[in-house]
Amino acid sequence: MADVLLPDRLPDPRPADVPDGLRIGYDEAGPADAPPLVLIHGHPFDRTMWTPQLATLAPEFRVIAPDLRGYGASTVVPGTTPLDVFARDIEALLDRLGVQRLVLGGLSMGGQIVMECVRLFGDRVTGLVLADTSPVAETDEGRAWRRALAERLLSEGMKPYADEVLHKMVAPHSAPEVQDHVHRMMCGTDPEGAAAALRGRAERPDYRALLARTTVPTLLVVGAEDAYTPVSEAEALHAALPHSTLRVIEGAAHMPNLERPQEFNSAVRGFLAGA
Repeated sequence: MADVLLPDRLPDPRPADVPDGLRIGYDEAGPADAPPLVLIHGHPFDRTMWTPQLATLAPEFRVIAPDLRGYGASTVVPGTTPLDVFARDIEALLDRLGVQRLVLGGLSMGGQIVMECVRLFGDRVTGLVLADTSPVAETDEGRAWRRALAERLLSEGMKPYADEVLHKMVAPHSAPEVQDHVHRMMCGTDPEGAAAALRGRAERPDYRALLARTTVPTLLVVGAEDAYTPVSEAEALHAALPHSTLRVIEGAAHMPNLERPQEFNSAVRGFLAGA
């Protein structure tokens, strides 16, 4: 991990109250007048997955990493949380922080939430960073799997699932501290919040037509060893997006921002310089 120290616990966040009585935890680094970069974590993680980006991309940028509802230090809401609810939470946080124009990035489920943000308030977005994600609607098989997984997490807790998928999230050869951090995030997630997100994500729409109409510059990043969203899917998305750049990160699986932070940060910094 070079110079970046990964947290061994979820650090105290900056809290922000948004509508519906929800409290959002977030981290922020960089000057308030720097260009904003907002990063949305994936499932079942929290804002600390962006620790290497906050440490490195500030002070050139105002980097903001929130916890989604149900994750980290944010309010846990049982039931079902559709992607548009996550997106409205992000919009409310932006309003609270006075961020009007921004580059918006996300990984995996976070990338799909970014796509929903584009649908709902795309006029505020000046650039996109989509990492290891897919714009395709959920299949019937996928919906059944996510609903079953939601029930499994509620009955078993997070650890069995975390043990099972760790080496799909990050490559087995990734640094031990990275593997520990990813496993810790997954085990620390509230099963109610994770289950609500799974149920909502099962109903996600197809975003391909929306992205094809998007005119802002877009950086696509994918780990070369990603089994969840393989390079072939990123290449297809790249071909469909007229203003996109694709960066494949060697030696990384589903979380290149943690597995290969120097390469990931270099790609984002270069992209932001021209965005």
